[in-house]
Amino acid sequence: MEVADFFRLLKREGEFENKQILRQEAVMKLRFIGRGRGVAVLAGTLMLLSQAVRAQEAGTRFPRLAVENQAGIGAGLALSPGKSLGDARKALENEARHGYAPAQTNLGVFYLNGWGIEKNYGAALYWLKEAAQQGQPQACTNLGLLYLNGWGVARSYEDALKSFRSAAELGETGAMVNLGFMTENGMGTTPNRAEAAEWYKRAADRGDALGQNNLADLYLRGLGVAQSDSLAAEWFQKAAEQGETGARIKLGFLYMTGRGVAKDSTTAYEWILAASTAGDRRGDEYLAALKSQLNAEQLESATRRARELQVIRQSAATETARVR
Repeated sequence: MEVADFFRLLKREGEFENKQILRQEAVMKLRFIGRGRGVAVLAGTLMLLSQAVRAQEAGTRFPRLAVENQAGIGAGLALSPGKSLGDARKALENEARHGYAPAQTNLGVFYLNGWGIEKNYGAALYWLKEAAQQGQPQACTNLGLLYLNGWGVARSYEDALKSFRSAAELGETGAMVNLGFMTENGMGTTPNRAEAAEWYKRAADRGDALGQNNLADLYLRGLGVAQSDSLAAEWFQKAAEQGETGARIKLGFLYMTGRGVAKDSTTAYEWILAASTAGDRRGDEYLAALKSQLNAEQLESATRRARELQVIRQSAATETARVR
């Protein structure tokens, strides 16, 4: 099977190209919580929580604000018994008005998503700008999303790129991935796949699963980098181990076809089934083909391993959400 056929089969009415969602679903990494409240709380904004804790420990000029911001986040994540999103929003708003950038960012996220208050892109824009002016990287990233999507402001790829670049230079991996995508596809800039690969690599080296997936994709297709099945397999593996379902399907495909790895139908079935179990059914055609190649013992072993991989994925989400 050719790579082109692989991508065609996975695309499923345009839904594939995982990197092309520009985190508009996975963007939740940059917002606050992921798919399902309290299930996939993602690292991007939870960094704000650890910053709040460190601020308290270091005795900065915002110690009380840090604590209350932490409490607001806890309420929003349903980590605080008896608290609601409305309670979280009120706590964050109080601290945001005192100029505390992490609270301003989180308040902007609340308005962006309509958590504990009516959705208000204008208010989200205001608070994210306030925090971005203080150099808050997550605020810059979310601000970029507003410009990218035209939420509460005229759509501007140029301003989105500027905001993402500011965040990326501060180490925000989600912004690096978005920069890579926009650069790869010529959104507000000249298409440059080599530069896109550099941004994906920076995010991937910092452990960003989508960055790892996207970099692997470029290696698989030889776009912006020298084509390498082995490097594609290596980076898909890293992303797959973090629960990135698209990477799990593509890694399974590589094992299925013996590209970059030794051909192994059992391992291919494990990875693709793990993605399907998580709700990503784009590899189901491969499962049907692989199932016919495996005996009962191999199927039982692969199914058990797929369940284990699903537990690993859920554990990773829980670990990310843990208050430190």
